[in-house]
Amino acid sequence: MPETPTTAAHGYITDKDKYLTRLRRIEGQVRGVHRMVDEEQYCIDILTQISALTSALESVALGLLDDHISHCVVDAAVRGGDEAEVKLKEASDAIARLVRS
Repeated sequence: MPETPTTAAHGYITDKDKYLTRLRRIEGQVRGVHRMVDEEQYCIDILTQISALTSALESVALGLLDDHISHCVVDAAVRGGDEAEVKLKEASDAIARLVRS
């Protein structure tokens, strides 16, 4: 999403390379699980890898959420008004989605 005069850079931007590296690693893990299924590996071994993938994705999600709160939500709260309420609602909704998953 392009930056507008009322929108600052995304909170994760300073750690973008770190996130991309972690996501590439997760991508490799997904390919590994695909290969395990294709090679008819033992069910429990596949489930163990899926559990590791889930943890890795949750870690990325929590990092992004932390960046969003400490940057986007805080900036909006300082500016106040409707944007602050929108950002708080977004963060709350994201937390609810993460808790449900």
